[in-house]
Amino acid sequence: MTSLSLTVLNVKCEGCVSNIINGLSTIDSIENVDVDVNAGIVKITGTNLDESNITSKLSELGYPESSL
Repeated sequence: MTSLSLTVLNVKCEGCVSNIINGLSTIDSIENVDVDVNAGIVKITGTNLDESNITSKLSELGYPESSL
């Protein structure tokens, strides 16, 4: 099991959390998603995580990775 922690933009409420969790659940390799609304951090655990696929999906959902 591996983990990945990404800082993303536009996470403002529990609706955003739900959108992220539901959107990322379509990726088979992801086993768990935890979102910290205040910090804008998405923590993902799973097997053989493809970071570029995950960041692309987050951008598609409206939560692009922060460059900060």
